[in-house]
Amino acid sequence: MKLPRRQFLHLAAGAAALPAFSRMARAQAYPTRPVRLVVPTSPGGGADLVARLVGQWLTDRLGQQFLIDNRGGGGGNIATEAVVRAVPDGHTLLWVNTTNAINPALYQKLRFVFVRDIVPIASVISIPNVLLVHHSNPFGTISELINHAKANPGRIRMGSPGVGSSSHLSGELLKAMTGVNMLHVPYRGGAPAMTDLLSGQIQILFVTLPACIGFVREGSLRALAVTSATRTPAAPEIPALAEFVLG
Repeated sequence: MKLPRRQFLHLAAGAAALPAFSRMARAQAYPTRPVRLVVPTSPGGGADLVARLVGQWLTDRLGQQFLIDNRGGGGGNIATEAVVRAVPDGHTLLWVNTTNAINPALYQKLRFVFVRDIVPIASVISIPNVLLVHHSNPFGTISELINHAKANPGRIRMGSPGVGSSSHLSGELLKAMTGVNMLHVPYRGGAPAMTDLLSGQIQILFVTLPACIGFVREGSLRALAVTSATRTPAAPEIPALAEFVLG
């Protein structure tokens, strides 16, 4: 990855609540043993990468190890349930992402109530998804992708880290707004989806910026757009999807 470690640490450390949390934790002699930070994705994805940086930052500040426990699958529900069932002593934490807000609308029989069973500690980072294509694909812009998809309905394979993920919904929103038909291919996390994109098994993929910026800047993958309303300062060279879809 070519995104500087210092920039990630700056993003993570910039959350105002974390320093306050660490001062409170020290005053209460917390933690008294290693803390398990459960991440609802496979290793190597954007959420995993940022969680590991934050975990190391907390380890340095609090003097106990924050161990990453990857529990991918189930749209994040496996990881969430593991934390809900853990002893509520503050030594098992959940890395929350957008799927936790999406899942109550997708799953009828969750074995937990997220807003009741999980207590928020701090907001850490806010990042857009990036629409990626392999450099060998014939489309190099959003307009070319849309035209190619309309000419070849159902032929473009759109990967995602799983059903109901923000990546999946970003793709479905693009399909709905442009009227194109693409085949959704869900994976058990962002890392295996990225592997298949790099090998050409799928044609497009929405992933978070930290997970892909290194591949984009080295030329392995082409970034067509970010999903934010405007360009992101972290990668101003990538256009915003709204520029093409909304005009």
